[in-house]
Amino acid sequence: MIHAPVRFSIVATLAAADKAEFAFVRDTVEVSDSVLSRQVATLEKADYVAVTKGYVGKRPRTWLALTPGGRTAFAAHCQALRAIAGDGAGGG
Repeated sequence: MIHAPVRFSIVATLAAADKAEFAFVRDTVEVSDSVLSRQVATLEKADYVAVTKGYVGKRPRTWLALTPGGRTAFAAHCQALRAIAGDGAGGG
C-alpha cells in the first residue's frame, strides 16, 4: 500500500509528527491538492491515515495523522527496505 512514491512520502512526513496540516503535507511532498487528496483517500481506506477537519478561526483546516496501523505498516516497510539494501553493509 505504501510502496507508491507519493504515498510513501505522505506516510514518511506524517511519521515525524502526531498530526500535520494538509497544506504542510502538500508542500512537503510537493504535489497538488487533488493528488494529495486522492492518495490520502487511498491511505484512509486502508486505515493508515486519519483525517480530521476543523477550523482555525474562521478558516477551515484539514489535519492528517497516521493511525497505529499506519505507523506499524511504515515501520515494517522501512525495515523491508533496509533488508533489501543490506542495511548499508557490503556496499556495491
